[in-house]
Amino acid sequence: MPDPIAAPSETPATPSERHAPAASEATVGEIYRAESRRVLATLIRLLGDFDLAEEALHDAFKAALEQWPRDGVPANPCAWLISAGRFKAIDGIRRHARFRPLDDVTEQVEAIVDESATRAFDELFDDTCLEDDRLRLIFTCCHPALAPDAQVALTLREVCGLTTEDIAHAFLTAPSTLAQRIVRAKAKIRDARIPYQVPDRQDLPERLDSVLRVVYLVFNEGYSASSGDQLTRHDLSGEAIRLARLLLELLPEPEVMGLLALMLLHESRRAARTSPDGELVLLDEQDRSRWDRALIAEGTALVERALSSRRFGPYSLQAAISAVHAEADSAASTDWPQIVALYDVLLALQPSPVVELNRAVAVAMRDGPEAGLQLVDAILARGDLGDYHLAHAARADLCRRLGRYADARDAYRTVLELVRQGPERRFIERRLAALPQ
Repeated sequence: MPDPIAAPSETPATPSERHAPAASEATVGEIYRAESRRVLATLIRLLGDFDLAEEALHDAFKAALEQWPRDGVPANPCAWLISAGRFKAIDGIRRHARFRPLDDVTEQVEAIVDESATRAFDELFDDTCLEDDRLRLIFTCCHPALAPDAQVALTLREVCGLTTEDIAHAFLTAPSTLAQRIVRAKAKIRDARIPYQVPDRQDLPERLDSVLRVVYLVFNEGYSASSGDQLTRHDLSGEAIRLARLLLELLPEPEVMGLLALMLLHESRRAARTSPDGELVLLDEQDRSRWDRALIAEGTALVERALSSRRFGPYSLQAAISAVHAEADSAASTDWPQIVALYDVLLALQPSPVVELNRAVAVAMRDGPEAGLQLVDAILARGDLGDYHLAHAARADLCRRLGRYADARDAYRTVLELVRQGPERRFIERRLAALPQ
């Protein structure tokens, strides 16, 4: 079968390409940062293999570094890079043919060519197709057949483009362990023949939930690191927000709006969450003039859009709660009855001990610490959240406010046994030391 797309070096230059300015190494680098994930997503579809696509991506940009300074930047850099990567992959398969049965090599090459033959050149590389490929990649990386930690690692590596070392550092994992996790995830996709596609409409809600959960896990690790000496990792929370923006652009569902809104509203408080020396500052003690009003406005608008659809879910409700906090000038002026009411709806929609705990804290603000403490004690008495340090921190704070200092001291000590993050630990130690004897 003749190949429907010529290799870049064989493609006649169009007038716009002939007169394109020569590309410097910096220009190629800028295009790599802006477009490499889009190119990779399409190469994965065309080549049917993550590792082969990554190698093809690198080969394509190597070719660009060699040719663009001489010939100029193509009119459509993405199309050029995809075509270059695809041909580099085919050449590589043929070069290594002596190590594999001929029938296997022929079948693999024909599959790559057939994929392209089903579409015209312009259709294969137009913006809609490229964005569809990115959406396919997100859903593939977050497939429920993969372990949750593998979903997170693969998404950050393939969709966001973070290095293995960066991901390992963020999650305090050895790079070799993280690399093995990614390798196993790719092997699972290949061996289980996980389809590289966006789910059908009837399967979308369940599959979308996996994607949103992964994005929110990434954000949470950046917004409040689970361990280590830093309270936050701006690079991770920033990647999660960027990923959610992309997802909303590709799939404008209410819960995608809700998740992006929730993250933006949380992110708006970042500057006020730490003191100049990096120590934790609680919500009720934060300097609200330092909150980012542009992020609050954007997040609030997204909440309103999500809730007006009447197809909202847990992320939209959590975002609505954050929006109520954002609207208040102080902790005392916060509309706590509205927050409790929103938690009631959230608890009915998504029952969980953590939601109960957050509701209990809101009840304490509305009705007083005794009412909140009764709810927290009931949760802990059931055996729920016994290893969750924030449950004991809430109990300690409520006991402190009630003057039950011995109980507060015991609860703070329990927190210190469980907490893994430096700034939180130091905050609890200060609270414990400040208790009257």
